[in-house]
Amino acid sequence: MDQTLFELINQQLASPLLDAVLPVYREKTTWIPLYAIWLVLLLRAYGWKRTLFLLLCIGAVIAVADQIAASVLKPWVAQLRPCAEPSLAGQVRELVGCGGRFGFPSNHATNHFAVAVVLCLTWVRGTPARIFLLLWAASIGLAQVYVGKHYPSDVLAGACLGTSVAILGVWAYRSLAGATAIGPSASETP
Repeated sequence: MDQTLFELINQQLASPLLDAVLPVYREKTTWIPLYAIWLVLLLRAYGWKRTLFLLLCIGAVIAVADQIAASVLKPWVAQLRPCAEPSLAGQVRELVGCGGRFGFPSNHATNHFAVAVVLCLTWVRGTPARIFLLLWAASIGLAQVYVGKHYPSDVLAGACLGTSVAILGVWAYRSLAGATAIGPSASETP
């Protein structure tokens, strides 16, 4: 099923427009203007101290999730990326460099889901905004499949890892920051 979904996304959905857009869309540096806007909005709403605590939480969550994915799970699972799989040589539409040999889990998915879930549990209010953030993270993960770097299972595992670390990170953030934590208390969190 993973292979079939990969072929569907990477090959059958191919289009010149997506070929031009998705390699840029999936780059973390593409999102710097969005992060800057979020930072300005946080600073305006909560001031520098409360914003700094939330940024430290996000930084810690990303660092932990990224290292678990890259340094623990990828070498342990040792699942080749589609673009590094010898049996798929010449079949994968590789739109960006392949990167390392192993792809499980996707660090892009791990990190973007970590950010999205931290923001959903702290700053962002309302179901539509939360759904938007989660769809944003999922779309970046799917872009990784489209460009030939990951299987869908790599993205799903990254989403689960990023979400899990984010939940634990927000719990620690609330415990440490106390009343200065941004967002509802643990009892109010949906």
